[in-house]
Amino acid sequence: MSTNTLSRDLVSTDLDLWSDEVLADPYPHYKMLRDLGPAAYLSRYDMWITTRYDVVKNALMDWESFSSAHLGGVALSKEGREAWRGSVLESDPPVHGERRKVFNDVLRPKSIRRATGDIEARAAKAIDVLLKQGTFDGVVDLARDLPMNIVMDLVGWPDDGRDKMLEWASGAFNALGPEGNERMLNAFPKLQAGLDYVAENASKDKMAPESFGHTMFEAAESGAVPAEVVPIALNGFMHASLDTTIHSIGNLLMLFAQHPDQWEMVRADPTLVAQAYQEGLRLESPIQVFSRATTRDVDLGDGVVIPKDSRVVHSYAAANRDERHFENPEKFDIHRNAQDHLAFDFGTHACPGRRLATMEANALFTAMAQRVKTIELVGEPQRELNNTTRGWSSLPMRFS
Repeated sequence: MSTNTLSRDLVSTDLDLWSDEVLADPYPHYKMLRDLGPAAYLSRYDMWITTRYDVVKNALMDWESFSSAHLGGVALSKEGREAWRGSVLESDPPVHGERRKVFNDVLRPKSIRRATGDIEARAAKAIDVLLKQGTFDGVVDLARDLPMNIVMDLVGWPDDGRDKMLEWASGAFNALGPEGNERMLNAFPKLQAGLDYVAENASKDKMAPESFGHTMFEAAESGAVPAEVVPIALNGFMHASLDTTIHSIGNLLMLFAQHPDQWEMVRADPTLVAQAYQEGLRLESPIQVFSRATTRDVDLGDGVVIPKDSRVVHSYAAANRDERHFENPEKFDIHRNAQDHLAFDFGTHACPGRRLATMEANALFTAMAQRVKTIELVGEPQRELNNTTRGWSSLPMRFS
């Protein structure tokens, strides 16, 4: 028996991380995995998972050992890796930096505002409409509204096809799931529909000037990026920017509904909105897990060695509730300094859209702090189960 086999047996578990039961309430299972060791071996899927804050953060910084391009990419199934081939997600430096530059240029705050207009005014109008409406759905009518319109404006996408993007985005994240997973298999028609639609309908002349889409086509014309990656880059940006931001807003809405004392503090001091949003990201990370592959044997200490050519899942959500790093990690505390959370990844692959998501959320919750006294649930919230993301599909609510 090899040393690597002995190491694996020390921290092996048959936990099905992608079962409905675990996805509905993953946090007790994350704690079990953290306590098991610096990494755990998921025997059902022949892959590893890291859940402790320091281990996850260090791994995210070490792209040479934990690669996004090795073994075909970041998806957990062969089908998923083939579908996302050529995307910026499935690349390492120097290729990653070359393709990422286009994202970074378009996603500067000045560029965002030039393409999308006054985000604060849009947010204020949305809240005023809901106050007049009475009861509403916090996901459908609020969390989706601003991100959907702003992301599509930023991409420069025409009105046609916008209504289908949310369904395609959910499919894209489910398609990152493991082999044989029912959600993963059912997601591929949605993922393919989105890829096909963009490939057939996206062109430079249809994209608004100075938009992300227009800039991508210009980059392809100049040779900065291969022309064949433009459709998948547009899909990847729209999918990642939509579902993650929508879930982060919906999750924070739910947290405030559950903790009215925290909302009272924000109302008394709206400058706390930015801090509250970061705490919401820490406590309920919109992206729960993301994978890499090892290019060498990685010794994590405590007798745990992840062998070369292993699939490894890094759990941002588990790391963000690690009691080794955060005091009282299960508590929602808007006064906590949660800036070091890992919800946006870290290092080379840190989310390029994090500024946009933060601008949108801060605008919405600041407008709410100035107008909304209470956030009340008036019906049964509905959880959306997804292989990668965590959020709600419905939050029946009322503002006063």
